[in-house]
Amino acid sequence: MKADPNDQLRLLQVQDCDTRLSQLAHREQTLPEAQALREAQQRNEQLHDDLIRAQTAASDLATDVARVESDVQQVRERIARDQHLLDSGEIGDPKQLSSLQHELTSLAKRRSDLEDAELEVMERQEAADNAVAALEAETASLSEEIARVSAAVDELVLRIGQERVQIHGERAAAVEGLPAELVALYEKVRADQGGVGAAPLYRGRCEGCRLQLPPQAIEEARVAAADEVLRCEECRRILVRTAESGL
Repeated sequence: MKADPNDQLRLLQVQDCDTRLSQLAHREQTLPEAQALREAQQRNEQLHDDLIRAQTAASDLATDVARVESDVQQVRERIARDQHLLDSGEIGDPKQLSSLQHELTSLAKRRSDLEDAELEVMERQEAADNAVAALEAETASLSEEIARVSAAVDELVLRIGQERVQIHGERAAAVEGLPAELVALYEKVRADQGGVGAAPLYRGRCEGCRLQLPPQAIEEARVAAADEVLRCEECRRILVRTAESGL
């Protein structure tokens, strides 16, 4: 293929733009802030699940507390009625008195057991409520962090987008007027070679694959016409001769 030497040099400008665009894409995909945002969002989802479980546990314990308190109250009321009956002197039958006293003893034991259970479940409820409060506080703090990091990511993406628009403009200017055949070859090689379609020949070395050309290839490049489009024998990229090619 033949192409004006100046057009070949302009391919390096196009390649520079494409390289910068690829770097921008990689930068956008690997923003530390974006990774931090994803991790925070994942943590937020986990916190949401933890909070739901903690709230459910606290609600269940509140129900248990209410049930035990009701049981305790019923026993207390039963004790108060029996004690009032005992103190009233209305019961003269010794067997009934004995039975009533026995019932009071049993009720006192029942009340003690229930009060112990009430204390235990209230302590568990307090711990559950504290866990809910801690998770709610952590969720609120994390929400603030997510908002802050999200804003930072948006700002960085906006700047990258602006830079991308600028580079696309530079690329369009560099490509304008280049032979279609040369551009087509460049695009094909670039697609086949990881985004690099053209590279300078620097002191006998291909800057695309970073390998030194063999002596015979260097000699062929030295005697080739200025408008001859050279290709690296190793990577097949377009080799562009410059003042530093060492020919």
